[in-house]
Amino acid sequence: MEPVIIVLIILVVLVFIALIKTIQVIPQASAAIVERFGRYTRTLNAGLNIVVPFIDTIRNRIDLREQVVPFPPQPVITQDNLVVNIDTVIYYQVTDARAATYEVASYIQAIEQLTVTTLRNIIGGMDLERTLTSREEINAALRGVLDEATGKWGIRVNRVELKAIEPPTSIQDSMEKQMRADRDKRAAILTAEGTRQAAILTAEGEKQSQILRAEGEAKAAALRAEGEAQAVRTVFEAIHAGDPDQKLLSYQYLQMLPKIAEGDANKLWIVPSEIGDALKGLSGAMGNFGAMGGGSGGNGGTEKKIPERREKPSID
Repeated sequence: MEPVIIVLIILVVLVFIALIKTIQVIPQASAAIVERFGRYTRTLNAGLNIVVPFIDTIRNRIDLREQVVPFPPQPVITQDNLVVNIDTVIYYQVTDARAATYEVASYIQAIEQLTVTTLRNIIGGMDLERTLTSREEINAALRGVLDEATGKWGIRVNRVELKAIEPPTSIQDSMEKQMRADRDKRAAILTAEGTRQAAILTAEGEKQSQILRAEGEAKAAALRAEGEAQAVRTVFEAIHAGDPDQKLLSYQYLQMLPKIAEGDANKLWIVPSEIGDALKGLSGAMGNFGAMGGGSGGNGGTEKKIPERREKPSID
């Protein structure tokens, strides 16, 4: 009985192994290459697949998702004989699992070497300045060459990016000095433009203020002249309405003389010719007033008699 049990156990184990090898589960976005007696048979897609155990074998499992592969810096010589180090990043995707397995031994290494050679060919026809400013052009040219070359490998290159372009240290120092000089130049130009604009605005403001001040002074002078003219007209009309005589005018002249003489700066002042006639009229008026006062004291007054003092006779 013991040999029979051993045989049954062996058969169960073989059946279990056969079932494991028969059922193949492929994850999503993956593929598997099946070979039968060393020859390609089919490609297993995602899901549950059944193969013939001990006859069909899984050669390779390939990820069909987009892959990102960074390559180390590569020294490249430009057209003006300068060595620059360029880092590249490749975005690729396997579209044909069979071609990626049988058409190239290692497609990662093949893409890397193809990238380096193509990059050297492209950069070799550019000078340093164009290399630093033409990343999009370099990316497009590199992607076109890689996509064409890797198509037969069942690989599609989606994007190629230049991660960094590092020129020599001496060139970096010269570029920094040039950039610093350009920044200083732009700063000086902007400062000069700001000073010029400020001076223009200040001049415009002063011009406007002077114009407004002149207009205000002109209006004030006009209003002041209008007021003085109105005052003169009012005084003139009042004088004519009052019909003054020569004596009143002479008295007004005499009242204005002290006001004319006021002030330390009045060293010389002009007396109008009419003031002589006014003084004559005033003196005549004063003479008449004095005559009137004397006549009333001599003729019209009563003389007061002083009584004589008589001595009283003494009686002896």
